[in-house]
Amino acid sequence: MLRDGAAVLGVTLTSAQQASLLDYLALLAKWNGVYNLTAIREPRQMLIQHVLDSLAIVPHLAKTPVRRVLDVGSGGGLPGVVLAIARPDWQVTLNDIVHKKTAFQLQAKVALRLDNLSVVTGRVETLRPGVEVAGLFDAIVSRAFAELADFVSLAGPLLAPGGTLWAMKGVLPTQEIGALPAGWCVEDVVRLTVPQLDAERHLVAVRRDA
Repeated sequence: MLRDGAAVLGVTLTSAQQASLLDYLALLAKWNGVYNLTAIREPRQMLIQHVLDSLAIVPHLAKTPVRRVLDVGSGGGLPGVVLAIARPDWQVTLNDIVHKKTAFQLQAKVALRLDNLSVVTGRVETLRPGVEVAGLFDAIVSRAFAELADFVSLAGPLLAPGGTLWAMKGVLPTQEIGALPAGWCVEDVVRLTVPQLDAERHLVAVRRDA
């Protein structure tokens, strides 16, 4: 299912990357009993709603010049861990305010040997380039983190010039788009089709006004 789903999404995975993604799901299931990282517990649904859902955004981010990615409100490491596995050429930073969640993220980094993955605990609006994080980011992603206005206000200062904020949403967030603060605009809205998932998914790309 993972191999076929990734192919449908246009994401090429080696056998080692497939194994790492499945190992990640096993870790998530193991730690979930203690840390309550996800409400989804059935393995097939975890694969669909977590891994394939996260892989669906990879081709769209890859259309822009990306080297450094920040995953805000990463929780159990989604989509950041999946991005780090699928794109070892990207430097991915996970951020969450809950220590038990970042503890799991660190465990995943070590267990999966993800040298391109970093973890930082704290509120995103308090992170300082060159201090808590290495620098500004080409892409900042969020999955069920906040409404668009809050996302751009809190994470926007960490966006590199020419970079993009990517918000993973369910139904099309028309009201949220209309409530974007001045200085920001929606560059693109992509309706995602996630294999085996019978639910709406949208990816909203937001940039600073030119």
